[in-house]
Amino acid sequence: MPIHSLRARRLILATIAMTMAWAGSSACGPFQYYDGTGLHDATAPEVAGVWENIEDTRVDLRRDGTAVIRRLDGQGFDFDAGWRLSGTGSWELTDHDGGQVVDLVLTKRTDSGTRIDSAGGAARPSTTGAPQPAPPATYTWHFDVDRDDHGRVALFFFYGDPDAGNTYAMSRPTPSRP
Repeated sequence: MPIHSLRARRLILATIAMTMAWAGSSACGPFQYYDGTGLHDATAPEVAGVWENIEDTRVDLRRDGTAVIRRLDGQGFDFDAGWRLSGTGSWELTDHDGGQVVDLVLTKRTDSGTRIDSAGGAARPSTTGAPQPAPPATYTWHFDVDRDDHGRVALFFFYGDPDAGNTYAMSRPTPSRP
């Protein structure tokens, strides 16, 4: 085999390898490399209290480290199953290189339900024909901790495909006016 043919083959193979590497890396969304909020100054008393989201979701993070959870959706791909969990458990504010996280653990499920979709019906079952998984008896959420524009603590996690960057944000309840 002539030398130039060997060089040409190596060049072609190198080009194919680089193209495949680029194609694989370009398929990743911006949240593929998410490493946290970078927040390290939140305190447990700031995080403790009641947090809410849509459809009657409520999480009470008590100062003693216990938690009461009502109708909280699954995190990550678990969100797509459509189940919502209620029960009791515990929580802890932890600090990692990328920032602080609230680890919320449901240890005793008291109820489960199904999320309502945006059209007003129950969350859609799988279109693949595969049965939807049953809601878990125990579950752990990892809420990222951040601060809003006013310096108040904010809690959120990603749901669905992580590359999409969909956030499930919890907020403090608005006080009712007399």
